[in-house]
Amino acid sequence: MADDSADLDRWRLVLGRFAEQSLGSPASAEAARRARLLDHLYGRGPAGRGVGGTGAGSGDSQLTVPEWIRGVRDLFPAEACEVVTAHALEQFGLTELVTDAETLRSMEPNMDLLKAVLTFKGTMHGEVLEVARAVVRKVVDQLRERLATQVQQALSGRRDVRARRRHGRSRDLDFRETLRRSLRHWDPQAGRLAAVDPRFTSRLRRRLAWEISILVDCSGSMLDSVIHSAVMAGIFQALPGFRVRLCAFDTEVVDLTDHVDDPVEVLMSVQLGGGTHIARAVEYAEQRIEQPSRTMLVLVTDFFEGGGPARLVAAVKRLSGAGVRVLGLAALDASARPVYDHRLAAECVAAGADVAALTPEQLAAWIGRVIS
Repeated sequence: MADDSADLDRWRLVLGRFAEQSLGSPASAEAARRARLLDHLYGRGPAGRGVGGTGAGSGDSQLTVPEWIRGVRDLFPAEACEVVTAHALEQFGLTELVTDAETLRSMEPNMDLLKAVLTFKGTMHGEVLEVARAVVRKVVDQLRERLATQVQQALSGRRDVRARRRHGRSRDLDFRETLRRSLRHWDPQAGRLAAVDPRFTSRLRRRLAWEISILVDCSGSMLDSVIHSAVMAGIFQALPGFRVRLCAFDTEVVDLTDHVDDPVEVLMSVQLGGGTHIARAVEYAEQRIEQPSRTMLVLVTDFFEGGGPARLVAAVKRLSGAGVRVLGLAALDASARPVYDHRLAAECVAAGADVAALTPEQLAAWIGRVIS
C-alpha cells in the first residue's frame, strides 16, 4: 500500500494540479508541498504567466522566489534541485532576481534571499551583481555579529582564580571571595549583607597558536553549511592564537585561505553543485599541516563520497594517528539538521574522527574543549 501511495505521488508531480480530480489529494503534507512547489513553476505559461494568467495558480501567488528556492532545496535531491532551478531561470520567467537591480534592491535582505543570490549568482552581471554582493554583505554582517560574541565567549579562556579584579562582568563574579570580603558589612538587625567590595576572576588568553583547517563540501545540498563555514572561518581568524586555512571542494579543491577574513568574497567565489571528492580535499589539507598536535581539521560534508570511501578513511586514520583532531560536521547551521551517509561517517569515527551535526555555537564549544 505504501508503494502505491508513492507511485501516486510521483504521478501527481508529473501531472500537477490537474491530477487532483482523478488521483485525489497527496497522502502526506510533504508530498503536497512538493506538488505545490513544482506547480508554482511548471504551472506557468511560456512567458512566465501561470495557466489562465493567474501566476502560480491554486493560491500560490504569495510564494516568493526565496521561499520557493528554500522549499526545493529542502524537499528534492541535489540533482533534481539543480535541474528545477535551472528551468526556473531558463524557461519559466523567474528572471527578475538576476536581471533587475531594482527588484533585488526592493527585497528584504535575509537568509532566504542570500541563498537565492548564491544559487543564481553565476548568471548575474553588471549592476545586478553589485547589488547582489551588497545583499550578501549585509546578511553576512548580521550573521557574523550574532555569532561572534557567542564564539568569543566560548574561546576566550578558562577562569584564572589566582588573578582577581575589582571590576568585571557578572558571569566572572568570584562569589566566594566577594562574600569573604563583605562579611564585615553584615547588618544583623536588617538581616542584610552588603557586597561593597565585589571581586571578579580574570580569564587566561590562549596565546599558543592552533591551526584550524576548514574543508567545506560545496555540493548542492550543503548551501547552509557553506554560508556558516565562511562566516565562522572569519570569526576564528580574528581571534588571537588561531590560524585558519579554508578550502572549498567538490571534485576539485579551491584554497580560499587568502580570503578567509572576508566571508563575502568566499561566498561569491565558490561554485555550488557538482560532484564530491572528499578524500582529495582531506589529502590536500594533510600535505599542508605543519604541527599535527596543534591542528584541528574540520570537515564540513554530507559524507556522500564520489571518490573512494576507503581512501578517505585511510586519510582520516593517518591524520588521527599523527595527532590531528579531526571533526566531521554533517551540518553547520542554526538548526543543525543532519542529512548524511551514516555508514561512511561511522567508518571515519572508527578511524579516529569525531562526527556530529553541530550549530556554530556547538562547534566553538568543541574547539574550546580541544584547546583547554
